[in-house]
Amino acid sequence: QAQFVESGGGLVQPGGSLRLSCAASGFFLDDYAIGWFRQGPGKEREGVACISSSSEGRTYYAESVKGRFTISRDIAKDTVYLQMDSLRPGDTNTYYCAATHGLCVPSPHAYSYWGQGTQVTVSS
Repeated sequence: QAQFVESGGGLVQPGGSLRLSCAASGFFLDDYAIGWFRQGPGKEREGVACISSSSEGRTYYAESVKGRFTISRDIAKDTVYLQMDSLRPGDTNTYYCAATHGLCVPSPHAYSYWGQGTQVTVSS
């Protein structure tokens, strides 16, 4: 059964850093584009970053996180990471990783597999 295991969320002060991990079980992440999305209470899920399949090798970021977040893939560990630096209170959300075949697309509806979410709270 294909699934993700997410980890790395927590409470951090403004300006701090966290690294989220998204580990695959039951399928090979390398064949998929992996997106990180975030969602707050009563809000729509928004895309944060995406890394296409290894054959494409592209990354995409929301304007709000460019220069602060970095998405990367460790093929050997079948894991995708989201390094989050210079965190702001507005980054507080539940973060999800998701997979779609091949290329990154902005709509969360295009993604077939989802993790359970990990909470990130940025507060002093």
